[in-house]
Amino acid sequence: MNAPQLAENIGAVARVMANFGLADLRLVNPRDGWPQERAWASASGADWPLNAARVYPDVASAIADLQLVYATTARPRELQLPVITPRVAAAQLAEAVAEGQRVGMLFGGERAGLETQDIALCQAVVTIPIDPRFHSLNLAQAVAINAYEWRTTEADAPPPKFREGAPPADGAALMGLYEHLERELETAGFFHPPEKTPSMVQNLRSALGRARFTDQEVRTLRGVVTALSRGRGKVLEKLARKKEAGE
Repeated sequence: MNAPQLAENIGAVARVMANFGLADLRLVNPRDGWPQERAWASASGADWPLNAARVYPDVASAIADLQLVYATTARPRELQLPVITPRVAAAQLAEAVAEGQRVGMLFGGERAGLETQDIALCQAVVTIPIDPRFHSLNLAQAVAINAYEWRTTEADAPPPKFREGAPPADGAALMGLYEHLERELETAGFFHPPEKTPSMVQNLRSALGRARFTDQEVRTLRGVVTALSRGRGKVLEKLARKKEAGE
């Protein structure tokens, strides 16, 4: 891999780290030294992982202060280490962090991956369960999958901006909708036979209640019911006029 490609990959990794709330980027003996301006250009504004990046001469020194490190690889090795998925790894690393431990994940370069002697310094191997017919992932993709799984251990919910919106309508507004709809359905002869009316009403209210309509949605639905009832009235009036004209 040439120097520009390496810098672009590091920039892509920085973007992924920024996406998922990670900032401690450690680089082991990067080709052509560090810093490399092209990495910042590739990061598209995710500068903080790059600004704080630390460079080490070898893996042993890069992980010397960490108490739990998992290596990522797609290649089978002869080492007798546990082999786990990113989801399991994230859960275990999160548990270790909760206990006060310092943890990390080790990624290799795209072309050669990790050396066996480097993996031997880790406590488990993380491998992504992709289709064996095509198991090629670039570095940023591998980091993204593992970073996403880590993120879900901290914030397994949509961002707040996706949850904002009007609150559900209150009971009075819903009751108004129920009664309005039921009156029109009664007029239309929907509740038949009469002895089943209570259970039919109950089923309708239960179904509508599960939707958790907002006030605006309740008003819209009541407008729909009104429009339908008026439309039925116009049809009946038209039929009556035709009948009178025929007579």
